[in-house]
Amino acid sequence: MLLKTFESRRSGWELRPTRWGWLVTLTLTCAIGCGPAGGLPGEGEEELESTSQEVLVANGLSLNGLNLNGLNLNGLSLNGLSLNGLSTSSFTSWFQADRVQRDEVMKYVVACAVPLGQSRTYTDPSTYTTYTWNGSLGLATSWASGNAATTTELQVVSACMAAHANKFGIHVTVSLRGLDGAGTAISTTSQEVTNYTTREACFFGNLFDGSTGTFGGNDGLSLSSSQSSPRVCGLAGSGGSSQCSPMVYVGSCSTYCTRDATNTFFTSCTYNSVTYRPITTRMNPADIYTCGDGVCQATEKCGTGTTPASCAADCGSC
Repeated sequence: MLLKTFESRRSGWELRPTRWGWLVTLTLTCAIGCGPAGGLPGEGEEELESTSQEVLVANGLSLNGLNLNGLNLNGLSLNGLSLNGLSTSSFTSWFQADRVQRDEVMKYVVACAVPLGQSRTYTDPSTYTTYTWNGSLGLATSWASGNAATTTELQVVSACMAAHANKFGIHVTVSLRGLDGAGTAISTTSQEVTNYTTREACFFGNLFDGSTGTFGGNDGLSLSSSQSSPRVCGLAGSGGSSQCSPMVYVGSCSTYCTRDATNTFFTSCTYNSVTYRPITTRMNPADIYTCGDGVCQATEKCGTGTTPASCAADCGSC
């Protein structure tokens, strides 16, 4: 089994072995509102009692990465997410249009779609720079093996990328639940189920069809006036708007999505008459912050009140 969690930092890309498997840390510059970085990978890790493999993947995809709706222009959806797919002229043209952003996006495409232990390598023919992107979650194994991507695979990879989007770019882990592109439930460990109990959000959409984009909804996370969370893409902003544009906030997941028989995750979400394969996320309750707990979090600011936007007790007066 695999512990499917995401961990975010802000500097560097690292793949290193741990005693339980591979620790994958994708760290990217946040597009907006970045707070301070979290701890280093492995800091504070507790030894697992089971022999299950633990996989930690960053959820720091910059929101600009979700602007690239129409990723099918790179040819990968038809040619397969394989070395042959990466060698096409269409992929080269797409990649060279913005190497920094495309490199970031490909890290997440490969991490979501390709199984752990595999990687994809591309050498830019203009600069002779070689890029290597590591697989992790394996949500689209047929596509990863070189076949044309199915619509379901493109949807679940899009949902995975949306779940990785992080407005603040700070250290936080969440548990990923749902069905992969082949309809198999994503594995969880008993420790994961025990620790990640707060229902957070649902994510769905299609970044590859040129028009749809991604959607996020609330799966029951409710914050009091003194609380805040670094995971806000499943929460409404002012006037019910999205806090993670261009992702669209849709409100309650239960309005559009169908749960599995165990009431653990959503198996499908239908929005604007289109049905999608979603990703469901769970949070650790410890990652919900409260003004007055003595720690000035990235989601809190100085002031004279008791709300995250004006938290005198934690961040001082201003």
